[in-house]
Amino acid sequence: MAAEKDINKQAEAAEKEKFIKFGSNNGDGEKRGFHFNIFYVYLLIGGFLVYMYMSSDGNTQRTIDYSQFQQLTKQGFFDKVVVDAREAEATATLSKDPGEAFPALSDAFKQTAATNNRVVLQSNLPSCDRFAEEVEIWKSAEGSQCSNLDVRYERNSTLRDLLYNFGPLLLMIIFFWFFFLRNISSSMGERGGGPFGIFNVGRSKAMVFDKDNKMKVTFQDVAGLSEAKQEVQEIVEFLKNPERYTNLGGKIPKGALLVGPPGTGKTLLAKAVAGEADVPFFSMSGSDFVEMFVGVGASRVRDLFRQAKEKSPCIIFIDEIDAVGRARSTRNFSGGNDERENTLNQLLTEMDGFGTNSGVIILAATNRADMLDKALLRAGRFDRQIAVDLPELNDRVEIFKVHLKPLHLAKNIDIKKLARQTPGFSGADIANVCNEAALIAARANKKRVEAADFNNAVDRIIGGLEKKSKIMTQEEKHSIAIHEAGHATISWHLQYAAPLVKVTIVPRGKALGAAWYMPEERQISTKEAMCDELCSLLGGRAAEELFIGHISSGAANDLERVTKQAYAMVAYYGMSSRLPNICYYDSTGQDYGFSKPYSDERARVIDEEVSALISEQYERAKTLLKTYADGHGQLTQRLEEKEVIFTEDVIEIFGERQWTSRTDELMKTKK
Repeated sequence: MAAEKDINKQAEAAEKEKFIKFGSNNGDGEKRGFHFNIFYVYLLIGGFLVYMYMSSDGNTQRTIDYSQFQQLTKQGFFDKVVVDAREAEATATLSKDPGEAFPALSDAFKQTAATNNRVVLQSNLPSCDRFAEEVEIWKSAEGSQCSNLDVRYERNSTLRDLLYNFGPLLLMIIFFWFFFLRNISSSMGERGGGPFGIFNVGRSKAMVFDKDNKMKVTFQDVAGLSEAKQEVQEIVEFLKNPERYTNLGGKIPKGALLVGPPGTGKTLLAKAVAGEADVPFFSMSGSDFVEMFVGVGASRVRDLFRQAKEKSPCIIFIDEIDAVGRARSTRNFSGGNDERENTLNQLLTEMDGFGTNSGVIILAATNRADMLDKALLRAGRFDRQIAVDLPELNDRVEIFKVHLKPLHLAKNIDIKKLARQTPGFSGADIANVCNEAALIAARANKKRVEAADFNNAVDRIIGGLEKKSKIMTQEEKHSIAIHEAGHATISWHLQYAAPLVKVTIVPRGKALGAAWYMPEERQISTKEAMCDELCSLLGGRAAEELFIGHISSGAANDLERVTKQAYAMVAYYGMSSRLPNICYYDSTGQDYGFSKPYSDERARVIDEEVSALISEQYERAKTLLKTYADGHGQLTQRLEEKEVIFTEDVIEIFGERQWTSRTDELMKTKK
């Protein structure tokens, strides 16, 4: 192996010397190779056009037959004739107006005379010797009009003639070489460069991180995700100390698949593995395997694993593997996916075929695991599927601590409160919140980022930008205030509804008004909790009907959420008295195609149960609003005056909430 590596190094050095012939010194004694740039092509074309323009003298050129050229020469319309002996071609300039005998030439002569230019005439000669004899006869004739004619004979072609003849062909060759060979080869990776880089089109484009090019991200930069970090840390330990596991008869896992929603930190975990492991790390995107050329994807897969075997033990990371690992179709009539399927087949063979890869571990990431081919997910290829879910409360606290480090914060920042205000946020969303808060503070010329800036950032990300310039009538403003006060009143008096944080009637995004809540961290939801949520969502429409006397289109989003949740309760969770313990949800993601898993009669029952559930919670919402009508009126009036109210305003009107939030208890009990 050592001898082979020395031979490879010598071959690489020889190839390097072959291409590094001229260029500038890079500071360490090695000259950089000359890199061709498209600017040189543009410069060449521009220079050619400028030369052609500068070499043209503005004269009008005409080609005439030999008989006309004879007459003009004999009648003395030329002072000088230049004969190209090689091409048997004569060129002369009209020295005076040819008159009515040659009307076309006469008009051209008059037009050029106005601009101080000349008319240049060209004609092909039968032979140079014959023309010379005729000129001598014309000049010696009695009363000759061309006795002073000067005839010169030349044999050399000019540079201008060469450019006219071969310039377009030269430009075509340059364009072909640059745009076809250079562009295609360079798009296939660094090793595809050079004038013959097209033959390297099947080379892998993976980025390699090793001791010379080490990734700086470590596990300390990854906040939260404790279970996922433990899994990938174990993979790194497999490579660092394999004897610890193989001595007991165990085998090193061949692959691990990171699965989770976008922005949860899958790629960040892979970068941390590259930073922690002392082995080479190959990073490549799934889309890098897909190409328009037949066989390129499979060739790149082979080249990637060939490089990995040479540097084993090592790790290969394929980001967004669903681009190449989608399930193969059994009804492919068009053949449009053949290239992608060939690439997938090659990947399956390399991961667990007859030629096994000892010491090569595959890491992959995707947010669409349901789309992947089953053969790719089986044990022996991806032995582990690591779930990288949305961060929970304590994880969000740790993520906030990481992203708040570079910010200049005020003293009143409560990180735990920020984590409670961002349920369902991914790590990328939290990073965006911190950045938006800093931008908002800078826009207000603050020296520190305050808690209000974070609140505005969360509102900006969830609801969109405030539209204070949107024109609303007083009647519309009153209707929106009643609607939002209805949501706030109902949620405040229901046990399982989320506690209120903020209510506003300032238009934001597509919404004319909005209410923010502090949802509790629940792993499961009971029927009572889901019914309370339905009732709270219907509070806005119920308030419009009770206190205005008519309903509006402002509850469209509420009704959409209510309908979806009611159908989920009946058809998925089995929470209906007429359809108990039945679930029509397909967790495999295959759905049921064009057929329903229930009859038309059962569909009618589902619709009836959904309607009954929604009607029940709507009447419940109206009953609660009638009970607390006075408080609702005060809340509406305060909303119209201040446009934005907070929890303190609701406490002042309704008093303290009867039920304490479980979120605070979770913060104390979770480690």
